[in-house]
Amino acid sequence: MPDRQQRKAEAFRALHEGDPFVIPNPWDAGSARMLEALGFEALATTSSGFAFTLGRLDGAATLDDVVAHVEALDRATELPISVDLENGYGADPASAANAIARVAEAGAVGGSIEDWDPAGHLYDREHATERIAAAVEAARGVGFPFMLTARAENHIRGNPDLDDTIGRLQAYEQAGADVLYAPGVRTIDEIRAVCTAVSRPVNVLAVPALSLSELAGAGAQRVSVGGALTWVAVKAAADVTLAMREGDFSALTARVPLADWIA
Repeated sequence: MPDRQQRKAEAFRALHEGDPFVIPNPWDAGSARMLEALGFEALATTSSGFAFTLGRLDGAATLDDVVAHVEALDRATELPISVDLENGYGADPASAANAIARVAEAGAVGGSIEDWDPAGHLYDREHATERIAAAVEAARGVGFPFMLTARAENHIRGNPDLDDTIGRLQAYEQAGADVLYAPGVRTIDEIRAVCTAVSRPVNVLAVPALSLSELAGAGAQRVSVGGALTWVAVKAAADVTLAMREGDFSALTARVPLADWIA
């Protein structure tokens, strides 16, 4: 298993050194198998999508829940897995470090730590940077090249201050983060400003109105979709279910190549 995880880790790091790529976000083992079969080269978990599989809202999964989820995904696929670790399940730097160590042991080769506290506030920049530094130290100690992503949450937390976002990402880069991520930047100018302000690879949350080539042209190295893929699937199921409630079963004709996806 260590050799297998080492191979995954090396493959994941190499992706960040090559052409820009899409890293989709499965919500369970079956969707992970599907995405692998469809040709993607790496996967990232979604905190909101995974919480939905537990019947909970985003932020309500525990670290133990996430560790079990990572173990299931790692068993299901040979692709590298990066984990959305939210705030690290605690405000102190030690919690962020522990979260990294736990998911690395479960099979992950990457993970993200954000600067938003579930109590409803952003950590001040100094404290947030200390948390990233602790996570980086933990990542460097797992015995393989674990890719640590540092997230600046301003733009999805009601504080779309681009200068502060860039300043935070620069601080996280100095603390040793391997990848930088500011979910919620939505325009080419914003994305370009973020990407040109740092020297590490930047993950961008997909924007429906922008193509991969446009995002890459602005500097994005990695494009994820967060919980959006989960909600596309859930909405399709809800739409069909509403029709069923009215007695219309005409949509129940979908067939998928399960034998190809799950060999």
